[in-house]
This record gives sequence, C-alpha cells and structure tokens, in this order.
Amino acid sequence: MPSNNPTSVSATVGDRLRFQRGSGLRGIAKALIMPGVLVAFAVYLLVGIVTMRVPANAAFPGPQFFPGIIAAGLFLFAGILAVGAVRGALVTPTADEEQTGDRAVRVDWRSFAWVAGSFLVFAFVLGILGWIVAAALLFAGIARGFGQRRMLFALLVGLTISSLSYIAFDMGLGLSLPSGILGWSF
Repeated sequence: MPSNNPTSVSATVGDRLRFQRGSGLRGIAKALIMPGVLVAFAVYLLVGIVTMRVPANAAFPGPQFFPGIIAAGLFLFAGILAVGAVRGALVTPTADEEQTGDRAVRVDWRSFAWVAGSFLVFAFVLGILGWIVAAALLFAGIARGFGQRRMLFALLVGLTISSLSYIAFDMGLGLSLPSGILGWSF
C-alpha cells in the first residue's frame, strides 16, 4: 500500500525525488528552516557543554567529549544543508532536469511535527518517567512520524530497545540512566 509520506520506503524506492523549490527569498527562507533547527540544537548542546560541572579528576574523554562531537557534527550538517538549500533555491532546473521523471515532493509537516514533538516530549518527561518509558515513547512517536500506524507494536519495540539499552548502560557500563517513576535499582 503506497504511503503519502514522502520519507517512507514505499514512496522512495525506485523513484528519484526532488523537493519542490520556492522562488526568491521565500524559497530560501523555507529551505533554511532545517539548518536553523540544527544550529539551534547545536547551540543548546554547546551551552550545556560549557556550563557542565566536570570534576577535576575526570579522565579523557570525559563527559563533554561525545556531546562536543555531536554538536560539531550538527554544525557541520547545518552548514552543508544551508549551502545546498541556498544553491537549490537559486538554481532553476533546466528543461532536461524537468523531463527526467523526478517526482516533486513537499515536506510532510505532520511527520515533522511527530518527530520534533517526540523529541520535545522526551526532553521534558525523561526525568519524571525515566529512560525506559520516555525512550519507548520517543521511539513510538518517531515511528509514527515515519509512517508506522500500529502504535502498540511501535511502543512494544520501543520498550524492548529502551530496556536493553538501559541494561547495557546501567549494568554493563556502569553508567546510570534516569529510572524515573519505575525507581528500581539493580
């Protein structure tokens, strides 16, 4: 069954997709939304890294290392996306490019809202619900954003993955994740 979601596999397999381009400043502004979101999240991470209290005896790589890599990657991807967005908005397709059979797609804002909203909810409820429940809800929300209709199935898969990652981090690596309302300790 074909999906209306242009990001789903059934919509993209075998097709060449191109985003519909706006013209002028409005097209550039729309194309720069995602790079702007990435920069905002990277700045948020950077502020957290800078204001983080790190014990003097923390060894390398330390608690700031991996968030720093993620922030640098987000800045890099935002730059690449911004350059591509500006180039794509300024360059008009030739007649040959128009006739290649590429299917024009638009951003599915409902899917975007599910994914972005899931991350926001996860950030706010992690301390209350704990890792297992919050990560399961995050997984189910993102799965819904990518076209999954069976929410109970997505939630069960999310619970399985979040439980396994909790066990791996807490018991295997000795790094504690928030337990929240479950409140148990092993």
